[in-house]
Amino acid sequence: MNKGKRYLKSLESFDKTASYAMDEAVENVIKTSTAKFDESIEAHIRLGVDGRNADQQVRGVVVLPNGTGKSVKVLVIARGDKADEAEKNGADFVGAEDIVAKISGGWLDFDVCITTPDMMGVVGRIARILGPKGLMPNPKSGTVTTDVAKAIKDVKAGKVEYRLDKTNNIHVIIGKKSFGKEKLVENFTTVMDAIVKAKPAAAKGQYIKSVTLASTMGPGVKVTYNI
Repeated sequence: MNKGKRYLKSLESFDKTASYAMDEAVENVIKTSTAKFDESIEAHIRLGVDGRNADQQVRGVVVLPNGTGKSVKVLVIARGDKADEAEKNGADFVGAEDIVAKISGGWLDFDVCITTPDMMGVVGRIARILGPKGLMPNPKSGTVTTDVAKAIKDVKAGKVEYRLDKTNNIHVIIGKKSFGKEKLVENFTTVMDAIVKAKPAAAKGQYIKSVTLASTMGPGVKVTYNI
């Protein structure tokens, strides 16, 4: 794969074989984020677990203290009072069977889907559409709830979900380049603390295998994080 001149030049500003303390790693990521737009910054964490085993799954949610920097479109699938609650609390889209039919027809112009427990039977009809896109509501992520107002508030405030992929890695946004070092470090620390606390009892050996930070268009910077 050919890399662009901007990417190759960014590699000259740090040692890509070295591992850096958190503050310095964030500084390097900001420095190598040279695109003309406000790049997102992501953390990529490799864990010493085997996600094929149910007792070694790692999944949860965390509200970033400084948000994600992204504008999040929230869909709430609910009826009656809960639908009214969703509209009053800033949901971008609210509906029930009508919105399910719209999604079945190919509409997916939202980032997070929240629903109430009584609507899960209806939402289940589009699970094959929402699931592969990571949009299926789930009680563990707080998106299946009777407290619709809180769920919307958390998502808008910067709640992110972290979950193990098939290769035992977690990929999660920690903010935007424009946040600056201090806010990115604070968000990054919050994410790492949550993942450490989520360590499965069945996990053996080294839990955090490696941590890398990268901007949307920039190279990965290795982070020293031992536990």
